[in-house]
Amino acid sequence: MTMILDEEQTMLKDSAREFCANNAPIAQLRELRDADSADGFDRGVWKAMVELGWAAIPFQEAFGGLDFGYKGLGVVTEETGRTLAASPLFATVWLGGTALNIGGGEAQKSSVLPAVATGELLLALALEESHRHAPYNVSTQAVAANGGGFVLSGKKTFVLDGHVADKLVVVARTSGTVGERRGLSLFLVDRQAPGVQVTRTRMVDSRNAANIELRTVPVAEDAVLGKLDQGAEVLDITLDIGRIGMAAEMLGGLQECFERTIAYLKEREQFGVPIGSFQALKHRAADMFCEVELSKSCVLEALTALDEDRSAEEVAKLASLAKAKVGETYNLVSREGIQMHGGIGMTDEFDIGFFIKRAAVSEQTLGDVHFHRNRYGELEGY
Repeated sequence: MTMILDEEQTMLKDSAREFCANNAPIAQLRELRDADSADGFDRGVWKAMVELGWAAIPFQEAFGGLDFGYKGLGVVTEETGRTLAASPLFATVWLGGTALNIGGGEAQKSSVLPAVATGELLLALALEESHRHAPYNVSTQAVAANGGGFVLSGKKTFVLDGHVADKLVVVARTSGTVGERRGLSLFLVDRQAPGVQVTRTRMVDSRNAANIELRTVPVAEDAVLGKLDQGAEVLDITLDIGRIGMAAEMLGGLQECFERTIAYLKEREQFGVPIGSFQALKHRAADMFCEVELSKSCVLEALTALDEDRSAEEVAKLASLAKAKVGETYNLVSREGIQMHGGIGMTDEFDIGFFIKRAAVSEQTLGDVHFHRNRYGELEGY
């Protein structure tokens, strides 16, 4: 498979860009923030996204999906990043749906994925337990119950869309000690189950997250995704696919931020000339352009690797490469955008400030630049 978009993927990208510009612009994010929306996203817009087939793109047709591949889902997600569209697409499809798709049995996938594809059910991944991404540092316990099944106890933080999810994919420890890869298990838990306490948190980028406490929550044996004690086999690839998805969204955001900044350099005048004619700003813009182009290549190669079903090791390397590179570039472009807009860039009047906030949160999601540089080095044997 060539590392370019085919005709259908290009058409999907164009239609997604038009949809987001008309139905989910940054102005909508402002409205959701200012109105303190209970959901944190517009359910009408989400319904329209579902009707376009976005929630069904990566899943097999047997489970209600379109089987259009991750490159297709990636270009859609990239366009949502351009307008900072708030939706359950990442938490439900890229993370929760992926965990079900990889680790779920036939019965689990048949009952859940069609509902995800039609927008009837929202998912969230409950993994993190500290302020830094550490996939194996899980202390939440799943203890076998006398009458069968398990009892979950523990606390989770930074659960994206946790307060609106219908079901949670909870990572818990069934054996081993904190920090060990072996001994993790994944459970599908109803958010309304007895003992599940969800507290919404409002992040700086006006997106949804939640803290979740599991107080002796009973779950049945068939709630396990994958094999007991071997949940890391499902979790690892789920996180890598999610990282690539987040990199795709970040790519859209940084491109929009860059293009808005260049447009401003051409419009804003000082001393009777556009400030974009100043050599120092030209050099800085050129540096940004090079980093944007490199980021595009990293994300496209990672998405291509998923659709080509390459080895888990290669996907892991590309996921960390893409997440680190795009995180670095988004950081650069969003900060340069603020600087080049001058004082007005620091105000809420201009949209440019929304990008620097989203860059900060998305970089921390599923591992920041430092996490993925270190992980890439380890995967390469250093």
